Amino acid sequence: MTTTKPPVWFWIISVLALIWNGLGVMAYLGKAFATDEMIAAMPEEARAEFLMEFPAWYTAAFALAVFCGALGALSLLLRKKWAHILFVISALGAIIQHIYLFINVEMALAQLVMPILVIIVCLFLVYFAKNAITKGWVN
Repeated sequence: MTTTKPPVWFWIISVLALIWNGLGVMAYLGKAFATDEMIAAMPEEARAEFLMEFPAWYTAAFALAVFCGALGALSLLLRKKWAHILFVISALGAIIQHIYLFINVEMALAQLVMPILVIIVCLFLVYFAKNAITKGWVN
């Protein structure tokens, strides 16, 4: 199988995808490894949100979403076609995670923006990786 040279915007989107998913990994790790002192130093509203109890499967979906997304972005930069399946897993994790939030957590309209944006970006990256495979930019 031969690959064609991807355009510059492929690299720009791939780097932005890595940064976006890297921020997600940092958010996950920040939540997973926060100490009691770190939580106590948060503003009250953030602390209440941070201390909410979530089921283990929710945390697993969050982890899959961010780590598969970061690996998918790295795969794009390495021009590997398994980026697509990693983005599919990431999108499924994000969708499961956010559907749980939409159903179980009361959110103001402004708070819905980020979860919806996360799902849109995940779905775009699935499409982008599939398109890159179709065009022969990744192998």
